Amino acid sequence: MESIFHEKQEGSLCAQHCLNNLLQGEYFSPVELSSIAHQLDEEERMRMAEGGVTSEDYRTFLQQPSGNMDDSGFFSIQVISNALKVWGLELILFNSPEYQRLRIDPINERSFICNYKEHWFTVRKLGKQWFNLNSLLTGPELISDTYLALFLAQLQQEGYSIFVVKGDLPDCEADQLLQMIRVQQMQRPKLIGEELAQLKEQRVQKTDLERVLEANDGSGMLDEDEEDLQRALALSRQEIDMEDEEADLRRAIQLSMQGTSRNISQDIPQTSGTHLTSEELRKRREAYFEKQQQQQQQDPPGPLTHPCEKPTTSSEALSSELGTPPPYVPFVTCKLCLTHRLLVIWALYFFLSSF
Repeated sequence: MESIFHEKQEGSLCAQHCLNNLLQGEYFSPVELSSIAHQLDEEERMRMAEGGVTSEDYRTFLQQPSGNMDDSGFFSIQVISNALKVWGLELILFNSPEYQRLRIDPINERSFICNYKEHWFTVRKLGKQWFNLNSLLTGPELISDTYLALFLAQLQQEGYSIFVVKGDLPDCEADQLLQMIRVQQMQRPKLIGEELAQLKEQRVQKTDLERVLEANDGSGMLDEDEEDLQRALALSRQEIDMEDEEADLRRAIQLSMQGTSRNISQDIPQTSGTHLTSEELRKRREAYFEKQQQQQQQDPPGPLTHPCEKPTTSSEALSSELGTPPPYVPFVTCKLCLTHRLLVIWALYFFLSSF
């Protein structure tokens, strides 16, 4: 695609762009086309003068502006046709009855020139592919062979006049290169007006963004403050969770202590109906432990070397010590003797009381 010559629109010089895109080179300039237009004006003036320079038609002709060019850069079909005659090329109206009778497939032609409301552009075959070389596009547009006839028919419906270029076009680099390779176009070129509008919109959006950034100059600091706030909230939630866990642990310890106290009160029968304080329970346990130690010192050593070897229960020991007969138990084997069990309970109680 880079090898294809494509002039983009400048002012109203579409006729110049049309010819140069057709011939694939800078063959014509506005000055040269203006010269051709002046020659045509002079030829028309001479024909009008044949009827008499004093005639009303001649005076009217002189007062009218040129029909072959204007100050904007527009050139007529006569100027384009005379410019192409220099290269031995001829223009034939595509929808004329004479050409339609020939029934020539558009694919078999070499190029077309299209005109609508003083705008000219070229459709040309380069190599084995067709291209729309409209100067209003940002680049050449690839046209498939199957789409060419539909494209020309659509232009006719829109009011375009289409001319077939007959003759041998000058050789060009793009035509030689595209004879060997075929190109693919992934994206259709945009109109220059669309591209300019898109660029303008992008500039407006960029300006608006810069204004917003200027207005929010401390946005970076705000983001940092927001991040700090999020971190503080996360830490606060963690501390709340830890406090909840500690509260649950305290409640569990209290319940355990209450359960331990109930177990002790169940294992040691109370002699009175009144509630004993922890200090009274401690004194009774100490007295009980001393009495147990004295009995062990007085009793002769038996065959058992450890009190745990005798199967007994805490209720039997306490009942016998308090002078009441133990309840009937067929067979009970404890893992700890009463002394060891009470020691464990006593140690657990003071351990839990330290929290």
